[in-house]
Amino acid sequence: MGSFFKVSRDGEVLTTTLAKPKQHNVLNPQEMGELQAHFEEVAKDASLRAAILTGEGKSFCAGADLGELKDYDFGANPLENLTNAIEKLPFPTICKLNGGVYGGGTDLAFSCDFRVGKRDMKCFIPPAKIGIHYHPIGLARAVSRIGLGPAKRLFLALETMSGEELKSVGFLDYLVKDDQGLEERVAELTAQMTGLAPLSLRGMKATLNDIADAAFNEENARQAQILCLNSDDFEEGRKALAEKRPPRFTGA
Repeated sequence: MGSFFKVSRDGEVLTTTLAKPKQHNVLNPQEMGELQAHFEEVAKDASLRAAILTGEGKSFCAGADLGELKDYDFGANPLENLTNAIEKLPFPTICKLNGGVYGGGTDLAFSCDFRVGKRDMKCFIPPAKIGIHYHPIGLARAVSRIGLGPAKRLFLALETMSGEELKSVGFLDYLVKDDQGLEERVAELTAQMTGLAPLSLRGMKATLNDIADAAFNEENARQAQILCLNSDDFEEGRKALAEKRPPRFTGA
């Protein structure tokens, strides 16, 4: 594990926390690679049902370390590889935006399934201000999540958006008042999802992401559907409904 991030686990929920608060949690290519490896390993853990990505300090993430841009191998696509690894996590993911999100940090947020932020947070994406082109997969992901108009406001007009504006354009799924509200909303969301059938969530997440990426594969979706119908969890869900009690899903 890298010293720039921390990992903790509470039952079936894993939290990864960016821990460079004095540098606003900026990431260099090596750190992006370490995080990518971390999430690729996390993806193999069938006992996990949800993951949270957050940061320490006033910012969630300020994206790439601009001081090291001259040393970047853009052909290696370190940020794309990292965000793709996060997006491909098989279970639901929540970006817990403890503060502002800037530059490539926005793609870390977009690669999660849900984004929860505070009213006083800010978002600004500066590539055009320093003469670079944002990574293509990140642009595609932004348009997929918030639409072409809001994406152009962020990337071309370089608007700085507040928490309220980010909620209005669809960047944020949930907007809260303060840190306490952030903790409570994320806890509620993880509790809700960890009580649902893991096979159902994993299958539908993959299908929804394929649809968003214009890569819908009906056969894969049908196989995921059949897997759920043949699962012990489906039988448990039916029994729980008939017996008027909460289901006890095992992911099998």
